Amino acid sequence: MVRVILFLLTNLSVMFIFGTVLFLTGIKSNSIKSLMILSGIVGFSGSITSVLLSKWSALKSVRAKIINSPSNLKEAWIVEAVRYQCSLIGIKMPDIAIYETNEVNAFASGYSKNNAVLALSSGLLKKMNRENIQAVIAHELSHIVNGDMVTLALLQGVINTFVFFISSLISRSVMHLLYNYRRSNYVRYYGFFVNYVISMILQAFFGLIASIIVMAFSRYREFRADADGAKIVGSKRMINLLIRFKELTDPEPMQAMATYCIHGETKSVYNLFSSHPPIKDRINALKKNAL
Repeated sequence: MVRVILFLLTNLSVMFIFGTVLFLTGIKSNSIKSLMILSGIVGFSGSITSVLLSKWSALKSVRAKIINSPSNLKEAWIVEAVRYQCSLIGIKMPDIAIYETNEVNAFASGYSKNNAVLALSSGLLKKMNRENIQAVIAHELSHIVNGDMVTLALLQGVINTFVFFISSLISRSVMHLLYNYRRSNYVRYYGFFVNYVISMILQAFFGLIASIIVMAFSRYREFRADADGAKIVGSKRMINLLIRFKELTDPEPMQAMATYCIHGETKSVYNLFSSHPPIKDRINALKKNAL
């Protein structure tokens, strides 16, 4: 949840800033081809910046502290558990961090499988047993080994490109109609700013629609991380982990948690904007794969 939200926020911020700079500097394209190239530059600048800053921004946002040297037996056990699983799947050991919160959560972030961080909340460590924590580690390490952040960045870059391209194309068409209208003096004087406002509104609209695609991929990768994590610790432990999450978050999860949290229990249209699938679907998928 943390990594996805921070990625999207950073990505949108960079796109907005870069797009604004282009408007203010008057940089324009005179053909569909050049507009597509410009859209690609704007689109991928946001996603690439997001993934490069993903590790740093995730740690800063939750004020996580990296375990450079274990200060107690529990931290020592966590470090050894991560080290052991990394040796099984053949990746470099990520930085391990703990952040203070009562929420039960964990995330992995970073631009490559050999430069990543795995963070666990203090709430998770207090409320989960060792088998549950091992399953959490396996799930998050699967995100790292599968390169989910990089894949997400590429997908977001392609989507950003089309969002910027379509928004710019429509805004230019609208401005063309306004300029040709007989009462368009106001538009002629303030056309630059009108064009900017129209383009930003269109980008926000199409960006909202595009986020459905991004969230769909995020849900898919959660299923995959569950399946790959089960290969490390076993399906039974992964299922028990999800059951434990459900116990801790039910019966009345907060709306923000219901939409974005790791258990992902959402209903109706909210499912389209959820980064995690419902727990029952994840459990059923694990049981199906175990057969």
